[in-house]
Amino acid sequence: MTTKPTAAEAGTAWLVQCSDHPAAVRRAWMADTLAPLRSTMWRVVEADLLRSVDAMRPLGRVGALGPVLVCTEIQRAWWLTALGAENHLDDLPALTVRPTRWPLLCPQVGHSTYGRGWLEAPDGSGTLTDPIALGAAFGPTSTLPAEAR
Repeated sequence: MTTKPTAAEAGTAWLVQCSDHPAAVRRAWMADTLAPLRSTMWRVVEADLLRSVDAMRPLGRVGALGPVLVCTEIQRAWWLTALGAENHLDDLPALTVRPTRWPLLCPQVGHSTYGRGWLEAPDGSGTLTDPIALGAAFGPTSTLPAEAR
């Protein structure tokens, strides 16, 4: 009988599969360190941690929430978004769209390493944060409380 992988195992496998260098990612995680994950499957969008936490609920309610990596030590969050995110987000000062293949230093799903962990973990489905919805959550007409903007 085959057992179904857990959500963490499926998310970890998906991240490895999306990486340009899967063997290097596996080695880093086997050594309990961060792996520099580079991919052409998504764009990384960087934002303030607290604003990101506030934006997650409304994005989740509309089904637009994908994986979000956070670092408590530097108060940053990194959203995995669909390709083309720069077309929707480049004019928002609260968000920094990283180039394709930008090295996202991350732990495997279900682990926290050097203050980094997945606040919204990938589940293996390939779901990414919708960049238009992310822009709406961080934009000037956002419904987030003023102190979160």
